Amino acid sequence: MKSPFISICIPSYNRPEQLHKLIMSVDCDPSEVEIVISEDNAPKRLQVRKALDKVHQSSNYNIRYHENEVNLGFDGNIRNLVSLARGKFLIFMGDDDLFIPKSINQFISFLKQNTEKKYILRSYLSKHENGKTEEFRYMKKTTTFQSGENTVSWLFKRSVSIAGFTINRKEALKYSTDDLDGTLLYQVYLMSQVCMHNKSIYCDIPVAYAVQSFRDNKPMFGFSEAEKSRYTPGSVTQENSINFTASYFEVARYLDQLHNTHIADSLIVDLSKYSYPFLSIQRKNGVFSFLKYSKRLEKELGFGCTFYFYMYKWSLVLVGEKLCDRVILLIKNTMGYTPRL
Repeated sequence: MKSPFISICIPSYNRPEQLHKLIMSVDCDPSEVEIVISEDNAPKRLQVRKALDKVHQSSNYNIRYHENEVNLGFDGNIRNLVSLARGKFLIFMGDDDLFIPKSINQFISFLKQNTEKKYILRSYLSKHENGKTEEFRYMKKTTTFQSGENTVSWLFKRSVSIAGFTINRKEALKYSTDDLDGTLLYQVYLMSQVCMHNKSIYCDIPVAYAVQSFRDNKPMFGFSEAEKSRYTPGSVTQENSINFTASYFEVARYLDQLHNTHIADSLIVDLSKYSYPFLSIQRKNGVFSFLKYSKRLEKELGFGCTFYFYMYKWSLVLVGEKLCDRVILLIKNTMGYTPRL
C-alpha cells in the first residue's frame, strides 16, 4: 500500500465533539493523507468511538484509530503518534483545533516544493472569546533557516503550539525519548533536534485555527503519571503556569547538555521580550494575585532581564488584559506579522 504524503496526527483526550469537527474540517485530496488518532485512555473513550463511527459513514479518508492502554500524557501521546504514522511529513493538530478551509492542499503543495526542509514553522489563526481572530505570523514572507543553535533558539517559543506543527517523520523518529515526559513540550524537543542538523522553513500559509483551551481554564493536562506532579487538571493555577514555563528551560538545558550549546541563555531573553502571554493568562485573577505571580516569573525564572517584561506587567496592572489584548491584536493586524523585538 502506498504511503501517504502527510499524516494528520491527533492526540485525543476527552473531546469527542471537537474531534468530530476537526476531522470534518479536513478537505484535501484523500490520496495524499491519512488521519491518525491516538486516544489517551480518557473517560469519554466510548463517545470518541461513536464520533468516529459517525465520521466513517461519510468520510473518504483513511482514518487509523489507536487506543492507549494507559494514559501516556501529552508528550507520550505525541511520541506514540510519531511511531504510528506512515506519512513523509507529520502535521499535528490538537483535538479541539480546526483546519482553515482549503488550506491543506496549499500546504501540501508547499511541502512538495520544500521536501529537503525537515521542519516547517507554520502560521496559524486563533479565535478570541470576543469573536476576533488573531493571526500568528512570524515573518513578512516565507523564509528558509539554516541548521544550528541560532535557528533552534529562535524557533523554540514559536513552535510550542501543536496546531499545524509539521515535521519530517523519519527525522523525528531518530530522537525518540521519554526523558522530557511531563513538560508538555515534546514537540519543541523534536523541532530542536531536527533543526540542529537540518534546514527548516517558515511557511506563510495559515493552516489551522488554534483553540487555546488554557484561556478558558479547561486544559486537558495533569492526568498521566508524568504530569500529575506538575499540573492540576482542568484549571490554570499559578503553579500550573509557573511549572509549564519552567519546562521551557528544562527542555532547553537538556538540549544544551546534548549539544554543548547555550539555548537556555538565548531563550530567557526571547521569553522576556515576548512575555505578554505568560503574564496575561493570570491577570484575570486580580491585581494582587497577578503581582505575586509576575514576581515569581521575574525572580524564579529570570523574566525581568528586559524592559518589555515590565512594560507588559504594569500595562496589565493599570488597564487590564482585555484592553491590552486589543492593543496587541491591533499592532499585529496592522503590521501583518508579530514584530521583531
